[in-house]
Amino acid sequence: MPRGRYSLHDLHDHTPLGEEHFHCAPGPSGWRYVSQTTSPSGDHLGSVDLALDELGRPIRLELHAASWQVRGAALEGVTWVRTDPTGSHATEGNVRAHAFAGTSPAFLIAMTRLLRLTPASPTTRVRVVTFTDPVLAPRSVDQSWALMNSEAHPTDNGPLIVDEYQVSALDTGEQHTVHIAGDVVLAAPGIELEHLETPPSPRAYGPDLDEPDTDGPDAD
Repeated sequence: MPRGRYSLHDLHDHTPLGEEHFHCAPGPSGWRYVSQTTSPSGDHLGSVDLALDELGRPIRLELHAASWQVRGAALEGVTWVRTDPTGSHATEGNVRAHAFAGTSPAFLIAMTRLLRLTPASPTTRVRVVTFTDPVLAPRSVDQSWALMNSEAHPTDNGPLIVDEYQVSALDTGEQHTVHIAGDVVLAAPGIELEHLETPPSPRAYGPDLDEPDTDGPDAD
């Protein structure tokens, strides 16, 4: 069971935003990630609880940040309920999308488990619903993902496979690189792995991505 700590930074000026203390583990029916986020001063900021099924689909998502809460799951695309700080005005949402996204490294790992890309795979287009901090406002985003390289690194516990992904935002054309080993993000924009107590779990790929609609993932 990987357990460790990420540091989070602003994407533009690299200002420290805090830390995410996490643990995650594969299971007989999928994969789960649980974390707590803290500010640079150590104050509690929020939490993430994400569970995937064996196909990499989000069967349960629970986010907390700044007294806001989101609960969601894959249902006719993705469906969620967002609750305001007073708890009196809950709003529901549904988008014909493939997955959720956000600032947590959990969402990057979840996407790789959903797509199961190989270096020979074509670039794949996906639609995600991303929840932006600090109020967890939902926004639909189209992305493309490509696995550029997989490299084995020797360790005391055997070879560690590090995958290099190129992720592009299709609305802006902005591209960035993500390095992932199994179910741990080694480096990504705004994310750095600071401490890891146990090795990553081996990567696990499910069947081909099911398209939720006719405008689902496609090869560029």
